[in-house]
Amino acid sequence: MTATSSDASFTGASRYVLDEELAQIVNISMALEMPLLLKGEPGTGKTMLAHAIAENLSMPLIVLNVKSSMKLVEALYQYDTLTRLNDSRFGDSRRDVSNIEEYIKMGKIGQAFAADRRTVLLIDEIDKADTDFQDDMLDVLDQMAFDIIEIDKTVTARHRPVIIITSNAKKDLSDPFLGRCNFHHIAFPDPKMMRRILSVHFPESSDALMEGAVEAFYRLRELEAIEKRPATRELINWIRALKADPDFKPKQLAKGELPFLGVLFKKSGDYERASTFINRRKMF
Repeated sequence: MTATSSDASFTGASRYVLDEELAQIVNISMALEMPLLLKGEPGTGKTMLAHAIAENLSMPLIVLNVKSSMKLVEALYQYDTLTRLNDSRFGDSRRDVSNIEEYIKMGKIGQAFAADRRTVLLIDEIDKADTDFQDDMLDVLDQMAFDIIEIDKTVTARHRPVIIITSNAKKDLSDPFLGRCNFHHIAFPDPKMMRRILSVHFPESSDALMEGAVEAFYRLRELEAIEKRPATRELINWIRALKADPDFKPKQLAKGELPFLGVLFKKSGDYERASTFINRRKMF
C-alpha cells in the first residue's frame, strides 16, 4: 500500500527565489498526489525547483534524465543478462546464478518506488520521449506499481514520490498526458525578479555592478536572430567572471564595454551577432 502525501508544505529553499503562485501549485500537486508538469524555456529554474523541494522538505532527490531513445523499462528496471552470463561461464561470483532477481537493478522510477522514505522524483525533459513512453509512464505513476516480467514480480511503491516533470516545449505532449498532470508555465524572470535572484547569489555585490549587468543582459537577450538566448545560469556565471577580473570596473558596463561574451553566448553565430551589436554601439 502506498503512502499518501504528508502535511509538509513547500515554502522555498535557500538559493531558489520562489513566487507565491509556483509555491501554491507545488503544494496543491502534493496534496492531490498528481505529477506537476513544468514548461518554460531553458534557464527558468524548472530543474532547480525539484532540487529546492528536496532541500526544503528534506527528501532525497532522484533524477531521471529522459533521452530520445529511452524505453520505459529502462526507467523502471534493468535485467543484467550479460553479468549473469559471465557469472555462469566463469563461476567466480558470489551471486546465485539461478536467482534472476540478483541481476535485477532498479531504474530511477524503480528506485523512487523502492526507497524506504518519500523522495522527490524529477523526470527531466519529458518532451524528448515519444508519446508511448509518456503515456505508459503515467500509467505506472498512476498505479504506483509495475511488473518485472523476468521474475513475475510486482513492485509497488512504498511511498508515493513527489513527482516533478519538466518540458522545454520542443515537442507537443499528448492530451492524455496533459490531462493527468497539474501544469505550470515558468516565465523567464523579468528584471525585478532577476534582481531578487541575483541578490541571493551575490548578497554583497555593488548595486552598480548588478544594475549594469542586468540592463546589459536584457538588452542582449532582445537581439534579433539569436538561436540560444542567454539564461539565468549564464547571467550568474557572467557576473562571476566580471567579479573575478581584477581590472574590470562596473562603469565599463554603462559605456557598453561588455567583456567575456563567451560566457553568455555559447553558439558562434550568436556570439558574432552580439559582438557586432556592441561594436556598433561604441561607434556612436
